[in-house]
Amino acid sequence: MIVRDLGLVEFEPICEAMRKFTAERTPDTQDELWLLEHPAVFTMGLNGKDEHVLNTHDIPLVNTDRGGQVTYHGPGQLIAYTLIDLKRNKIGVRDMVTRLENSLIAIMAEQGIAAKSRADAPGVYVDGRKIGALGLRVKRGACYHGLSFNIDMDLTPFSYINPCGYQGLEVIDLKSLGCELTMEQAKQYFVSEFKQQMLSNNA
Repeated sequence: MIVRDLGLVEFEPICEAMRKFTAERTPDTQDELWLLEHPAVFTMGLNGKDEHVLNTHDIPLVNTDRGGQVTYHGPGQLIAYTLIDLKRNKIGVRDMVTRLENSLIAIMAEQGIAAKSRADAPGVYVDGRKIGALGLRVKRGACYHGLSFNIDMDLTPFSYINPCGYQGLEVIDLKSLGCELTMEQAKQYFVSEFKQQMLSNNA
């Protein structure tokens, strides 16, 4: 798996690059993991409902082709886009979501934070507060999009929406939990944990 650290990049060009990569990949194309941050943006998934956008406060709102509802991305949030051939890896979509969730849960466990996933709402939570969001798109047996992991960011814009379609859902980041991981450290931890999850047959 090729890992690319892309830094701070706009949302829409990256989406187009993911679609192009997936459309052009062959059975021999290596899987890739893109790590990055986005400038402030709300993104609306395919199932998104306008009623969950309360007030954008001039932050751009972009419709996208991932699953799920509306969410927020901004600096200080780790984005991991997973360009993975699920068919070749013999991984189902739900299994892929579980591996991503488990990667974040393992990172936080190493920092002494008890996090867990929820069967009714994909993502990772600490005491009911959401710290990691997921949304995937699958085409021709390969997935793209991925997850967001709140490291040290301005959480205020989450109050401008019903995060992931849940009214009143509280969102948290590592910094607010007393964890001082830097973005670079979070990227390194994620790469390590995600690679382990991808090697596991029983994620």
